[in-house]
Amino acid sequence: MKIYLLTDFGSTYTKVTAVDIESAKIVAFAKAFTTIETDVNLGFDAAKKEIAAQLGQIEFEKCLAASSAAGGLKMVSSGLVPDLTAKASRLAAASAGAKVVKTYSYELTEFESEEIAAIAPDILLLSGGIDGGNKKVLLHNAEIIASVPANFSVIIAGNRSAAAGAAQILQRGGKNTVICENVMPAFGKLNILPAKAAIRDLFIENIITAKGLDAIAEIMDMEIIPTPLAVLEACELLSRGGDTEEGLGELMAYDLGGATTDVYSMADGNPKVPNAFISGITEPFAKRTVEGDVGMRYSQSALYDLILEDNPSAFYAEYGISAEKTSQWLEICAAEPGVLPMGEYEDYSDVDSALAAEAIRISAARHAGYNEKIYTPAGEMFSQSGKDLTQVRYVIGSGGAVINAANPRAILQNAIYSPKDLNALKPLRPKLLLDMENCFAAMGLLSRFHGDVALRIMKNSFQEV
Repeated sequence: MKIYLLTDFGSTYTKVTAVDIESAKIVAFAKAFTTIETDVNLGFDAAKKEIAAQLGQIEFEKCLAASSAAGGLKMVSSGLVPDLTAKASRLAAASAGAKVVKTYSYELTEFESEEIAAIAPDILLLSGGIDGGNKKVLLHNAEIIASVPANFSVIIAGNRSAAAGAAQILQRGGKNTVICENVMPAFGKLNILPAKAAIRDLFIENIITAKGLDAIAEIMDMEIIPTPLAVLEACELLSRGGDTEEGLGELMAYDLGGATTDVYSMADGNPKVPNAFISGITEPFAKRTVEGDVGMRYSQSALYDLILEDNPSAFYAEYGISAEKTSQWLEICAAEPGVLPMGEYEDYSDVDSALAAEAIRISAARHAGYNEKIYTPAGEMFSQSGKDLTQVRYVIGSGGAVINAANPRAILQNAIYSPKDLNALKPLRPKLLLDMENCFAAMGLLSRFHGDVALRIMKNSFQEV
């Protein structure tokens, strides 16, 4: 057998998957707590021992890994106009697998400088101005960023006429600086691949050691990549298909994690009604958003705050739970983030499922585009911002909170359009699938060597609910 060992270092669990390339099957799976505070090798070794217990001692054809341990790659992005270059920089960062903590627009202020210092990002993506356009904002923001007393790298992906000057300012401030092509070289035109590649390279060069993964990187047959990037590549393969295997077509996927909820859409996003037009930039076919305040453990209190801001009484009534029981579960999870609603905590499974359902609903509404009714001399029209996902054929759920739920369909159906999020262009009638074997990240890794094998495994692993 030709066995590949595929590892995903998550913020809560380290998941290890063994795949037989010749039969295109997952032959073993194991997970262990990610030992961030001590040495990630401890959790990795524990998971590998479980794999050995299932398969025996074997030589692996290749060992590949992705990581979002310690919260993943933390980024800040800065652009000029919120709906244009700022949005373009955010899309570039998210598509590379980063967790975009904050996005700034226009000229940065001293207060925002202090905020960036407090965030202490791994990377800051600086954009602004089309090529040959506004230089002032990019140079001003470079001055502000250069003065921030924090150690992070800066990727300059703005007006090429000002990029070299901005780099000189940042380098005088002691910042490691990379210049790449403008994320928006012309008005409304996206060019996020160069910035995406620069982010990935910085992750490989600098972030691995910071997360304590340098020893593991030496035994891998490929550079360790951000987990969300692996999932994005798996989703795109599943949608578009491979050399000999057909894909599923347009789809969305949700990864409910302990720290974030990541949403992926593989769709052109064009208007589906005749009297609608796209306002702002046209978003890419393969899009990822990450909701840092919508997580099932580390960000659970922030998720609950969002629910309380909306309509808490309706939330309790809809899911048949109480405020007291919900607060109890939040306290338990805060004390022990890795806890699951099992054993002595099984009675809290309804609360956990309710929070997971709202995580799906909120993140879906944020990810999808929306229509705004306007009136023109030609009559009523709709201005579409973002992607129209109403015709997406499949919605796929991943992550323990949905996979292990008693009623996963009740959670996933919150990705479908409903009056709760009236203007959000969410899918209308998709099939709901589960990533039962938690294989998205593993298949993204495998796709770099055996795309059709990864595609076949995904198509055989997902179950309709």
